[in-house]
Amino acid sequence: MNTSEVAKSLGVSSSTIQRWVKQLELPMEKNDRGHYHFTSEDIDQLKTIHEQLQNGTLLQEIAPVKARKSFRKGIVTAVEKDEVLEKIMQKVNNLEVSLNTKADSVASYQLLQHRQEIEDLKNQVKHLTKQLGDLDEKFNEMKKKAQIDQPHVLNTGKIKRKKKNIVSSLFGF
Repeated sequence: MNTSEVAKSLGVSSSTIQRWVKQLELPMEKNDRGHYHFTSEDIDQLKTIHEQLQNGTLLQEIAPVKARKSFRKGIVTAVEKDEVLEKIMQKVNNLEVSLNTKADSVASYQLLQHRQEIEDLKNQVKHLTKQLGDLDEKFNEMKKKAQIDQPHVLNTGKIKRKKKNIVSSLFGF
């Protein structure tokens, strides 16, 4: 059951149930969202607490319940085989050194590749600049030839003059 269902069955609010669990340090299970999940044993325990409170016992006087959860018991043994640990540490160190060496060689290779690409791009820019200069020269030559080949013609047409309006002709403007 969840908190609100237990609260309804006991006739108290959900916050009261949560307060009892926290203040009495009751070992209640929580789901993955952090909400309490009460078993039938938990509900019986909460009913007992509710009865004690109704009989006049203060919440502070109710003894906290010991945790029901059993903990794994075991002995941590010291590492007896330091040689094995030393070998493992040496292998880890060797792997780190080889990894760093490989990373350095990869970085060096990439740097050389980038340099080669930059050189190729520089050569292309030089080539394109030369081609642009050649085209500019050819264009200027063609422009000169076109100017030389065309005859110079004077404009022999009639010149259009502006007509003066009557007011300006009278007053001489």
